[in-house]
Amino acid sequence: MKKRKKSLIHTEGFKGAVLLAPYAIVFSMFILIPVMIAMGLSFTYFDVINKPSFTGLLNYISLFTQDEVFLKFVLPNTFLYALVVGPGGYALSFLIAWMLTQIQAVPRTILTLAIYTPSMASQVFIGVVWKTIFSGDQKGYMNYILMELDIIDQPIQFLLTKDWFMEIMIFVSLWSAMGVGFLAMISGILNINDELYEAAYVDGMKNRFQEIFYITIPSMKPQMLFGAVMAIVNAFNMGWIGVTLSGANPTPEYSGQLITNHIDDYGFIRYEMGYAAAVSVVLLIIVYLFNKVAHKLFSEDD
Repeated sequence: MKKRKKSLIHTEGFKGAVLLAPYAIVFSMFILIPVMIAMGLSFTYFDVINKPSFTGLLNYISLFTQDEVFLKFVLPNTFLYALVVGPGGYALSFLIAWMLTQIQAVPRTILTLAIYTPSMASQVFIGVVWKTIFSGDQKGYMNYILMELDIIDQPIQFLLTKDWFMEIMIFVSLWSAMGVGFLAMISGILNINDELYEAAYVDGMKNRFQEIFYITIPSMKPQMLFGAVMAIVNAFNMGWIGVTLSGANPTPEYSGQLITNHIDDYGFIRYEMGYAAAVSVVLLIIVYLFNKVAHKLFSEDD
């Protein structure tokens, strides 16, 4: 018996399980269990005070048949925002990463740090810098410039009306889109074997455009996949930008209301946790489907 225990402890499988145990515990505590609880709560009415009461599919039926704000504003806003900021930020990250790899190491490091910084401190930048730029009085930089150029004769309420709010959200989001996916792309490009490019030019490749599509992207599919997944997750998880810019949830006339804002509205303002959980499950399914598309595009299996 002792020999069997010793042999089990010294097996590669047991050692691997021990190494993975901390990750499995943390993953279960902070991701798996909360997701399962949210799925369970989505079938209940729960106001935080009283015990959850089972309601079946009522929350989901109400979401897609009775929630006018969700159908008219939240869903279209979310898909518009995600389809612009997701692919847009992803393409911008790759383009800037590729350009940075074409210069020397020292300026590349400095520029990479400068471009990456907004993603680390974006909430501070947005709350201070961008709110000042788009302030609705004459002290706002954008209004000041437009009035000095005689383009407008009175300040525009950029952050308090629906006319410009979504466009500003998208612009600010793209500005802060250079996150860890951007760093992964730089690393992927720098680790491509130069001999591949030389061989491709010998075989008839003519320009840098072909170089990107035939050598660079196929050679860094893991980094491209990681960047795509991060871009998708961020695109569906950036509702806080609208709240930070406007200072309120809901955003002005629901013009910047995304699914995450809808979840916060029902979960932490109205305390309808069951309904908020149902919206969260719908968001999880949407993100999962988009991630499946990303895996199809950049998986190394094909």
